[in-house]
Amino acid sequence: MGRGKIAIKRIDNSTSRQVTFSKRRSGLLKKAKELAILCDAQVGVVIFSSTSKLHEYSSTSMKSVIERYNKTKEEHQQLLNQGSEIKFWQREAASLRQQLMELQENHRKLMGEGLYGLSVNDLQKLENQLEMSFRGVRMKKENALTEEIQEHSRKASLIHQENVELCKKVKLIEQENMELYRKAYGTKDVSASSGNGFFSYGLSVGGELDGPIQLQLSTPTPQKSNESRNNEMAVNLSISNN
Repeated sequence: MGRGKIAIKRIDNSTSRQVTFSKRRSGLLKKAKELAILCDAQVGVVIFSSTSKLHEYSSTSMKSVIERYNKTKEEHQQLLNQGSEIKFWQREAASLRQQLMELQENHRKLMGEGLYGLSVNDLQKLENQLEMSFRGVRMKKENALTEEIQEHSRKASLIHQENVELCKKVKLIEQENMELYRKAYGTKDVSASSGNGFFSYGLSVGGELDGPIQLQLSTPTPQKSNESRNNEMAVNLSISNN
Protein backbone atom coordinates (compact mmCIF):
# COMPACT_ATOMS: atom_id res chain seq x y z
CA MET A 1 0.00 0.00 0.00
CA GLY A 2 1.55 3.35 -1.05
CA ARG A 3 2.03 6.43 1.08
CA GLY A 4 -0.76 8.93 1.12
CA LYS A 5 -0.19 12.39 -0.29
CA ILE A 6 0.60 14.97 2.39
CA ALA A 7 -1.43 18.18 2.22
CA ILE A 8 0.76 21.26 1.87
CA LYS A 9 -0.35 23.27 4.88
CA ARG A 10 0.97 24.18 8.30
CA ILE A 11 1.42 21.18 10.61
CA ASP A 12 -0.37 21.88 13.85
CA ASN A 13 1.46 19.33 15.99
CA SER A 14 4.75 20.89 17.09
CA THR A 15 6.59 17.55 17.31
CA SER A 16 5.52 16.45 13.85
CA ARG A 17 6.33 19.92 12.53
CA GLN A 18 9.86 19.78 13.95
CA VAL A 19 10.49 16.28 12.57
CA THR A 20 9.26 17.28 9.15
CA PHE A 21 11.40 20.43 9.21
CA SER A 22 14.52 18.45 10.11
CA LYS A 23 13.97 15.85 7.36
CA ARG A 24 13.13 18.30 4.61
CA ARG A 25 15.92 20.68 5.60
CA SER A 26 18.45 17.89 5.26
CA GLY A 27 16.94 16.89 1.91
CA LEU A 28 17.01 20.47 0.64
CA LEU A 29 20.63 21.04 1.63
CA LYS A 30 21.58 17.69 0.05
CA LYS A 31 19.87 18.64 -3.22
CA ALA A 32 21.60 22.05 -3.20
CA LYS A 33 25.00 20.40 -2.75
CA GLU A 34 24.30 17.93 -5.56
CA LEU A 35 23.18 20.76 -7.84
CA ALA A 36 26.37 22.70 -7.21
CA ILE A 37 28.58 19.66 -7.90
CA LEU A 38 26.74 18.21 -10.89
CA CYS A 39 26.01 21.45 -12.73
CA ASP A 40 29.00 23.59 -11.57
CA ALA A 41 26.55 26.16 -10.21
CA GLN A 42 27.08 28.70 -7.46
CA VAL A 43 24.44 27.78 -4.89
CA GLY A 44 23.52 29.43 -1.62
CA VAL A 45 20.71 28.34 0.70
CA VAL A 46 19.61 30.18 3.86
CA ILE A 47 17.00 28.70 6.21
CA PHE A 48 15.54 30.14 9.43
CA SER A 49 13.53 27.77 11.57
CA SER A 50 10.43 28.72 13.52
CA THR A 51 12.72 29.13 16.56
CA SER A 52 14.90 31.61 14.59
CA LYS A 53 17.76 29.14 14.26
CA LEU A 54 19.92 29.67 11.16
CA HIS A 55 20.79 26.88 8.72
CA GLU A 56 22.76 27.62 5.57
CA TYR A 57 24.75 26.08 2.73
CA SER A 58 26.99 27.74 0.16
CA SER A 59 29.03 26.15 -2.60
CA THR A 60 31.69 28.91 -2.32
CA SER A 61 31.08 31.49 0.43
CA MET A 62 27.80 32.94 1.55
CA LYS A 63 29.14 36.52 1.33
CA SER A 64 30.16 36.17 -2.33
CA VAL A 65 26.83 34.54 -3.19
CA ILE A 66 24.87 37.40 -1.54
CA GLU A 67 27.02 40.09 -3.21
CA ARG A 68 26.54 38.48 -6.62
CA TYR A 69 22.81 38.19 -5.99
CA ASN A 70 22.46 41.86 -5.02
CA LYS A 71 24.51 43.07 -7.98
CA THR A 72 22.63 40.94 -10.50
CA LYS A 73 19.26 41.92 -9.07
CA GLU A 74 20.14 45.62 -9.18
CA GLU A 75 21.28 45.43 -12.81
CA HIS A 76 18.15 43.54 -13.79
CA GLN A 77 15.97 46.04 -11.96
CA GLN A 78 17.64 48.95 -13.73
CA LEU A 79 16.96 47.38 -17.12
CA LEU A 80 13.32 46.87 -16.20
CA ASN A 81 12.94 50.37 -14.80
CA GLN A 82 14.44 52.33 -17.69
CA GLY A 83 11.10 52.62 -19.42
CA SER A 84 9.19 53.27 -16.21
CA GLU A 85 11.79 55.84 -15.09
CA ILE A 86 11.33 57.81 -18.30
CA LYS A 87 7.57 57.77 -17.78
CA PHE A 88 8.04 58.85 -14.17
CA TRP A 89 10.09 61.91 -15.14
CA GLN A 90 7.63 62.75 -17.89
CA ARG A 91 4.84 62.78 -15.31
CA GLU A 92 6.97 64.90 -12.97
CA ALA A 93 7.70 67.42 -15.74
CA ALA A 94 4.00 67.66 -16.63
CA SER A 95 3.11 68.18 -12.95
CA LEU A 96 5.73 70.92 -12.58
CA ARG A 97 4.48 72.68 -15.71
CA GLN A 98 0.96 72.64 -14.33
CA GLN A 99 2.14 74.06 -10.99
CA LEU A 100 4.09 76.78 -12.81
CA MET A 101 1.03 77.80 -14.80
CA GLU A 102 -1.06 77.98 -11.61
CA LEU A 103 1.57 80.10 -9.85
CA GLN A 104 1.79 82.48 -12.81
CA GLU A 105 -1.99 82.81 -12.85
CA ASN A 106 -2.10 83.56 -9.11
CA HIS A 107 0.69 86.11 -9.52
CA ARG A 108 -1.23 87.95 -12.24
CA LYS A 109 -4.30 88.04 -10.03
CA LEU A 110 -2.29 89.41 -7.09
CA MET A 111 -0.96 92.13 -9.40
CA GLY A 112 -4.52 93.07 -10.36
CA GLU A 113 -4.38 91.47 -13.80
CA GLY A 114 -6.58 88.79 -15.32
CA LEU A 115 -9.49 89.48 -12.96
CA TYR A 116 -12.08 89.20 -15.70
CA GLY A 117 -14.58 86.44 -15.02
CA LEU A 118 -13.95 86.22 -11.26
CA SER A 119 -17.01 86.12 -9.06
CA VAL A 120 -17.57 88.29 -5.99
CA ASN A 121 -16.53 85.45 -3.70
CA ASP A 122 -13.30 84.95 -5.66
CA LEU A 123 -12.52 88.66 -5.48
CA GLN A 124 -13.22 88.67 -1.74
CA LYS A 125 -10.85 85.74 -1.24
CA LEU A 126 -8.19 87.54 -3.27
CA GLU A 127 -8.64 90.68 -1.18
CA ASN A 128 -8.33 88.71 2.06
CA GLN A 129 -5.17 87.06 0.78
CA LEU A 130 -3.65 90.44 -0.06
CA GLU A 131 -4.55 91.82 3.38
CA MET A 132 -2.90 88.85 5.06
CA SER A 133 0.21 89.41 2.96
CA PHE A 134 0.27 93.11 3.88
CA ARG A 135 -0.05 92.29 7.57
CA GLY A 136 2.86 89.87 7.32
CA VAL A 137 5.02 92.47 5.57
CA ARG A 138 4.16 95.17 8.13
CA MET A 139 4.92 92.82 11.02
CA LYS A 140 8.27 91.92 9.52
CA LYS A 141 9.07 95.58 8.97
CA GLU A 142 8.12 96.52 12.54
CA ASN A 143 10.28 93.72 13.93
CA ALA A 144 13.22 94.88 11.83
CA LEU A 145 12.80 98.49 12.97
CA THR A 146 12.50 97.41 16.61
CA GLU A 147 15.70 95.39 16.39
CA GLU A 148 17.49 98.30 14.73
CA ILE A 149 16.34 100.75 17.43
CA GLN A 150 17.45 98.37 20.17
CA GLU A 151 20.85 98.03 18.53
CA HIS A 152 21.25 101.83 18.31
CA SER A 153 20.19 102.17 21.95
CA ARG A 154 22.77 99.62 22.99
CA LYS A 155 25.50 101.44 21.07
CA ALA A 156 24.42 104.79 22.56
CA SER A 157 24.57 103.29 26.05
CA LEU A 158 28.09 102.00 25.39
CA ILE A 159 29.19 105.40 24.08
CA HIS A 160 27.70 107.14 27.11
CA GLN A 161 29.52 104.75 29.43
CA GLU A 162 32.77 105.48 27.59
CA ASN A 163 32.14 109.22 28.02
CA VAL A 164 31.64 108.75 31.75
CA GLU A 165 34.89 106.81 32.01
CA LEU A 166 36.73 109.50 30.03
CA CYS A 167 35.32 112.19 32.32
CA LYS A 168 36.57 110.30 35.36
CA LYS A 169 40.03 110.01 33.81
CA VAL A 170 40.08 113.76 33.03
CA LYS A 171 39.11 114.60 36.62
CA LEU A 172 41.85 112.30 37.87
CA ILE A 173 44.40 114.00 35.58
CA GLU A 174 43.36 117.43 36.89
CA GLN A 175 43.81 116.24 40.46
CA GLU A 176 47.26 114.85 39.63
CA ASN A 177 48.22 118.16 37.98
CA MET A 178 47.11 120.08 41.09
CA GLU A 179 49.18 117.78 43.31
CA LEU A 180 52.21 118.31 41.08
CA TYR A 181 51.68 122.06 41.24
CA ARG A 182 51.53 122.04 45.03
CA LYS A 183 54.74 120.04 45.21
CA ALA A 184 56.47 122.35 42.76
CA TYR A 185 55.32 125.78 44.08
CA GLY A 186 54.40 125.09 47.68
CA THR A 187 51.02 125.37 49.39
CA LYS A 188 49.86 128.56 47.70
CA ASP A 189 46.44 129.22 46.33
CA VAL A 190 46.02 126.62 43.62
CA SER A 191 43.12 128.49 42.10
CA ALA A 192 45.55 131.13 40.80
CA SER A 193 47.48 128.49 38.91
CA SER A 194 45.14 128.68 36.00
CA GLY A 195 46.42 132.19 35.27
CA ASN A 196 50.16 131.56 35.53
CA GLY A 197 50.46 129.05 32.70
CA PHE A 198 50.72 125.79 34.60
CA PHE A 199 47.24 124.60 33.48
CA SER A 200 47.10 126.79 30.38
CA TYR A 201 46.98 123.81 28.10
CA GLY A 202 44.76 121.57 30.24
CA LEU A 203 41.49 119.98 29.23
CA SER A 204 38.25 121.57 30.33
CA VAL A 205 35.20 119.38 30.93
CA GLY A 206 31.69 120.80 30.53
CA GLY A 207 28.47 119.30 31.82
CA GLU A 208 27.62 116.90 34.59
CA LEU A 209 29.42 113.63 35.12
CA ASP A 210 26.44 111.56 34.04
CA GLY A 211 25.41 113.81 31.15
CA PRO A 212 26.92 114.37 27.69
CA ILE A 213 30.62 115.26 27.87
CA GLN A 214 32.30 118.01 25.81
CA LEU A 215 36.08 118.27 25.79
CA GLN A 216 37.91 121.35 24.50
CA LEU A 217 41.37 122.90 24.75
CA SER A 218 41.59 126.15 26.75
CA THR A 219 43.41 129.12 25.22
CA PRO A 220 46.86 129.70 26.79
CA THR A 221 47.22 132.96 28.75
CA PRO A 222 50.08 135.12 27.46
CA GLN A 223 52.87 135.48 30.06
CA LYS A 224 54.82 138.67 30.71
CA SER A 225 58.59 138.50 30.81
CA ASN A 226 60.64 139.82 33.75
CA GLU A 227 61.96 142.71 31.64
CA SER A 228 58.47 143.95 30.73
CA ARG A 229 57.43 143.71 34.39
CA ASN A 230 60.48 145.80 35.47
CA ASN A 231 59.68 148.40 32.81
CA GLU A 232 56.10 148.65 34.03
CA MET A 233 57.30 149.07 37.64
CA ALA A 234 59.74 151.86 36.56
CA VAL A 235 57.00 153.69 34.68
CA ASN A 236 54.68 153.46 37.65
CA LEU A 237 57.40 154.84 40.00
CA SER A 238 58.17 157.77 37.71
CA ILE A 239 54.48 158.62 37.47
CA SER A 240 54.08 158.52 41.23
CA ASN A 241 57.17 160.76 41.78
CA ASN A 242 55.87 163.37 39.39
